Amino acid sequence: MGTVHARSLEPLPVSGSDFGALGDESELIEVEPEAKQEVLENKDVVVQHIHFDGLGRTKDDIIMYEIGDLFKAKNLIDVMRKSHEAREKLLRLGIFRQVEVLIDTCQGDDALPNGLDVTFEVTELRRLTGSYNTMVGNNEGSMVLGLKLPNLFGRAEKVTFQFSYGTKETSYGLSFFKPQPGNFERNFSLNLYKVTGQFPWSSLRETDRGVSTEFNFPIWKTNHTLKWEGVWRELGSLARTASFSVREESGHSLKSSLSHTMVIDSRNSSILPRRGALLKINQELAGYSGGDVAFLKEDFELQLNKQLLWDSVLSTTLWGGMLVPMGDKPSSIADRFYLGGPTSVRGFSMYSIGPQSEGDYLGGEAYWAGGLHLYTPLPFQPGRGGFGDLFRTHFFLNAGNLCNLNYSEGPKAHLRKLAEFIRWSYGAGIVLRLGNIARLELNYCIPMGVQSGDRICDGVQFGAGIRFL
Repeated sequence: MGTVHARSLEPLPVSGSDFGALGDESELIEVEPEAKQEVLENKDVVVQHIHFDGLGRTKDDIIMYEIGDLFKAKNLIDVMRKSHEAREKLLRLGIFRQVEVLIDTCQGDDALPNGLDVTFEVTELRRLTGSYNTMVGNNEGSMVLGLKLPNLFGRAEKVTFQFSYGTKETSYGLSFFKPQPGNFERNFSLNLYKVTGQFPWSSLRETDRGVSTEFNFPIWKTNHTLKWEGVWRELGSLARTASFSVREESGHSLKSSLSHTMVIDSRNSSILPRRGALLKINQELAGYSGGDVAFLKEDFELQLNKQLLWDSVLSTTLWGGMLVPMGDKPSSIADRFYLGGPTSVRGFSMYSIGPQSEGDYLGGEAYWAGGLHLYTPLPFQPGRGGFGDLFRTHFFLNAGNLCNLNYSEGPKAHLRKLAEFIRWSYGAGIVLRLGNIARLELNYCIPMGVQSGDRICDGVQFGAGIRFL
């Protein structure tokens, strides 16, 4: 974090004709701190000049969008607040390594008695930067190497190359990112990628080579993403023992899809929230813009969090989705939903609920899952602000179902099918929050409603990820 520096508008003199020399008989004058504070807060000021030190390849116009509100400040406290906000906006652009702010009285022939100069001292990122880090996905980890060209054309554009090697997935991609000047949340990106994934629960290997474009924009309290994706998919068997149903789906396909995502998120944290709500709705339409895969896919996520007594948090979550094949072809194993595991319905093995063939899980075209959770501090109640705050005790109740629907039947038949053979589980454990990156869970699970073909994890189960039911 940087520092906002400010100098007094009217420094108090310590010597001079008005005070004279301080002698033994001099009367000491006590200055009330409240009076000084009143001067700083209430004195009308004018921001006359804003200077930047350290700019190189950054264009002036994108900077002006971020600092324009500073000229509207009316007093010193307002100037300091708006200077801090401008600093945060400049850092958000991802083009500066450091931003410091200095507020001083205005100097020069045109200086007003109440005029201020604001100086931003910035350090631009190098033209080429590299990174190395690890990432945690849903019960998987990966090592990520990246190269980045920040501020490519001087208006916060960036080109990124990234290589990721993980426990289940290996990928590399090239992306271009361009924000709208003055509105960073409204941005455009173009991506080229290749992803190879292994899915042992289905004995499936999938290689995707594709291109996608995304446009992100906010509307009121919602964030929207419009996306087009064209991907050449190659499916193959992961093992010689793969079932015939999986082998039958092996081969190449071309998917071209349009999707829209809307998100309303008022949670105070995305990893382990204490309050707030999340609503996420996603629609995907494939086949109308080309390719040999055609379907309509809808899914949603709803989460509510409420803080209770003794620093406890009650959380409820509901997921659901439906995939409708279009045309004569059935849905692909690569497009269906999967359910089960330490990040969804706990007490079951990873994605081991629903239709299966010879031990290989094929996914389903409709699903729902719900969870009720109670998070409490650890029993020995460590001090606030310490390492113990990263841990929470966790009590949970999960339920859900995954199946295929006969779309020639009506909605009542679909609801009956989804209400049949409900899997559910309950248990308790410990949750560890890894900053704002991921969370780890160690739970003792008791699975119930187990159906033939389901794989269970009765007892201790470990989970790591960023998205949990």
